[in-house]
Amino acid sequence: MRAMLALGRGLAGAASAVVGGGHRGAGAVCSAFIQPARCYARPARKKIRDIPSHLDDLPPTMMKKEYVNVPIINSVDDVVKRLLSLEMASQKEKMKIKTQQLVEKVRRSPDDNGSFEVQTAILTAKIRTYEEHLQRHPKDKSNRRLMLMAVDRRKKLLTYLRRVRYDAFENTCKQLNIQYALPPAYSRRVTKRWVVKKAFCIKVFQEVRKLKAPERLKKRREWQAKARAAKEKQVQSEGTAV
Repeated sequence: MRAMLALGRGLAGAASAVVGGGHRGAGAVCSAFIQPARCYARPARKKIRDIPSHLDDLPPTMMKKEYVNVPIINSVDDVVKRLLSLEMASQKEKMKIKTQQLVEKVRRSPDDNGSFEVQTAILTAKIRTYEEHLQRHPKDKSNRRLMLMAVDRRKKLLTYLRRVRYDAFENTCKQLNIQYALPPAYSRRVTKRWVVKKAFCIKVFQEVRKLKAPERLKKRREWQAKARAAKEKQVQSEGTAV
């Protein structure tokens, strides 16, 4: 009897061990299948918004700059026309057309290629291209620096035009759609140190003037004596000539 009870206990322990091992094995298998499945969950990406470009007003059927004045262009095949049009053109080729259009608006004569108005138009096309690029790539510091340099250069040209030829300045801003803002007046924050330093400089200037007053008075009397002698000499020469 005792032997049968011991055998039953042994069988029950073995069964529990098998069942427990099975559960652990099933958990390991499930975790092995679930873990790779989690890699398929993709993060939500921000939708790229459509940024308007200043090149959108160029018609796609317009020919590239190199083929505009070619006489044989009207007799070629439609496929060739499409290849030579702005529909298949790159950003650089479109920029040439846009820059030429802006230059035509403000140039003084057909042969004008370097006036202040033409330089302003060229810089305006570059600045607008940089602005569009930075809207898509705001961390591009190199192009941001180039854009700020171009803006500073254009501001200097417009300031000179405003001072020298105001009518050309107004026409340039109107044709190129530029909003010119006057530079702010110079202002300095008044501090206690600045007030004390200014008062000290004024006091030093007054003391120097007091020290140099006798010397200035002496020079003034010498100049007056020379002028008086020259006037008397001139009067004597006029009297002897008479």
